[in-house]
Amino acid sequence: MNLSKLGVWSSLDSFSAPEAAAFAKRIEAWGYGALWTPESAGRNGLVSSSWLLANTTSLVIATGIVNIYGRDAIAMAAAQLGLNEQSGGRFLLGMGVSHPPLVTGLRGHHYGKPIPAMRSYLEAMAKVTYRAPLPPEKPRTVLAALGPKMLALSGELADGAHPYNVPPEHTAQARKILGPGKLLCVEQKLILQTDPATARAAGRKNLYHYLAYENYTSNWKRLGFNDSDWANQQASDRLIDAVYAWGTEKDLRERIQAHWDAGADHVCIQAVGGDGTVGVVDENILKMLAPHG
Repeated sequence: MNLSKLGVWSSLDSFSAPEAAAFAKRIEAWGYGALWTPESAGRNGLVSSSWLLANTTSLVIATGIVNIYGRDAIAMAAAQLGLNEQSGGRFLLGMGVSHPPLVTGLRGHHYGKPIPAMRSYLEAMAKVTYRAPLPPEKPRTVLAALGPKMLALSGELADGAHPYNVPPEHTAQARKILGPGKLLCVEQKLILQTDPATARAAGRKNLYHYLAYENYTSNWKRLGFNDSDWANQQASDRLIDAVYAWGTEKDLRERIQAHWDAGADHVCIQAVGGDGTVGVVDENILKMLAPHG
C-alpha cells in the first residue's frame, strides 16, 4: 500500500456517484496518496469505497471513519478483505466508536464504553472465518483515536490511528503513545483565507456540529482548552486557530509540515470551502497543494 505522506479527507455525500468518481480521479491525478471519506447519515462507507476503488487505479481509498455499530465484526472483516482483494490492496479501513448521538440517537443502538467495545470488536474481527480469495497482503486497520487509551489500543491491536480535529501538539502526543512502526494518519482542516475574521467565521460554522460531541470536547480539554472555548456552541478564536490552518499557501503548508515534524506519517487535508458549509470542498486548495501540481 503506497499511502504516501499527503492525502485528502472529504465527505462525498453531496456528490452524485459519477461526480464522486470524477473527484477521486482528480485526487489521483494530482498525486495524493489517499482519499479519506467519512460515514454518518449518508452513504454506507464501505459501499462508497467499493465504487471509488473501481473508478481509480493507484489511489488508496480510506474510511475516516466507518462506525463499528453500523455492522458486526464479520461483515466488517469480510468487507475489508474483499475490498483489498478486489483492488490489489488499496483499501485502508479506518473505523471508530463514533459518538452517542450517532449511535443511540441515529441508529438506536446501545453505546458501550469505547475502549472495551473497540477491543472486543477487534478481537472478533481477528477470529473471523473467511472462505474467499485473500488480498495480496494483510489489510491494514487504523482507529479513530483521540485519548491516550484509544491511542494505546490502536498500537496494540490495530496498525495505527486516525486522529481528527487535532492540532500538531496532539500529533506529538499520539506518536509517543503509539510508538514507532505504527501508522499515524492525521486529518487537518484548511481554509485559504487571509482575513482573520472571515477565516474564523468559516471555521466556526464548519466546526459547529462537532462541538456537541463529548469525544472531541474531552480531547480539547486534555490539550488545555475549557468549556469557555465552546460556550453556547460557538468556538473561540483560539480553538479555531488550533483546529484550522488558515491564511496563505505558506501558512497552510507550514501547518501540514508541523504535523509531519510532530510524528505524523500521513496528513489528510480537508479543504474547507466557501463560508465553511460542511461538505463544500475548495478544490483550489487541493490543486495548489497537489504533489503533482
